[in-house]
Amino acid sequence: MAKNANQNESQNENLGYVLGLMGVIAFSLTLPITKFLTPYLSVWDIGFGRSLLAAMGAVVILLIYRQPWPSARQWRLLAVVASGIAFGFPVLTAVGMQSVPSSHGGVILGGMPLVTALIGCFISGERPSWLYWLIATAGFLTIAAYSLISAGGAADFALYTGDLALLGAAIFAGLGYAQGGLLARELGGWQVICWTQIVSLPLLIVLTWHYGDASNFAAMPISGWAAFVFLALVNSLIGFFFWYKALAVGGVSKISQIQLLQTFFTFGFAALWLGEVITPLMVVCLVITVVIVWISKRIPVTAKS
Repeated sequence: MAKNANQNESQNENLGYVLGLMGVIAFSLTLPITKFLTPYLSVWDIGFGRSLLAAMGAVVILLIYRQPWPSARQWRLLAVVASGIAFGFPVLTAVGMQSVPSSHGGVILGGMPLVTALIGCFISGERPSWLYWLIATAGFLTIAAYSLISAGGAADFALYTGDLALLGAAIFAGLGYAQGGLLARELGGWQVICWTQIVSLPLLIVLTWHYGDASNFAAMPISGWAAFVFLALVNSLIGFFFWYKALAVGGVSKISQIQLLQTFFTFGFAALWLGEVITPLMVVCLVITVVIVWISKRIPVTAKS
């Protein structure tokens, strides 16, 4: 029995890593696409507009599958998730990407694994060992070192403002990821993100109506519309189907470290579409993050009894 239990746990963890990687690939497109849209849309158009379109998609999905309504406690937790991923992260990401390159923003947001793990441990029963925290901190310090070296100690105020906004986005995302991953154990991965979007819908309608500019959308080319729809339906909705399921079956602490690999994919997409340069320093940073993720996978995480 014990052997079967260990095999099931290992299978769940491996499934979590596969699903988590799929989610991270989707999320890694967020910064390059947001950067691509900034000449056409305002911060509010992108931040609120993408979430509104994602919420509309969630309504359709829930109507088709006729899901039961969450309980009162679950509604409250869904509101916490919404504050992170439907409002805080999209808006602050759009603000940050006005003044920083996509690749640099991807490195800054690489601090999300540590933030997610910290928040997850506060609200769950997971108890990572000191070795886990050492490795997770090493991942964060790797990213911080890259930021300092690449800035050359002479970052201007605009760049500093962008980095600060992205830091806030990482904190909000960490909260939404950790709480959503735990709630997915009760509701299911895709149900959590769909209900989260429903929670956000009334406020999103008001905010989009007040701060959005329809003329920006009217003047946007077809390529801009394609990018916006992808950002809303894939990055803000479908990507979370995989991510929340991964956190639920693999554990918040371990799966959160896959986010470090988001930097790698962000670099690739930014170089492919936006013409940004991948430097040797970036490559070294990425190799280190891959090693860190591999080590963190092998460190056991116990649950509070």
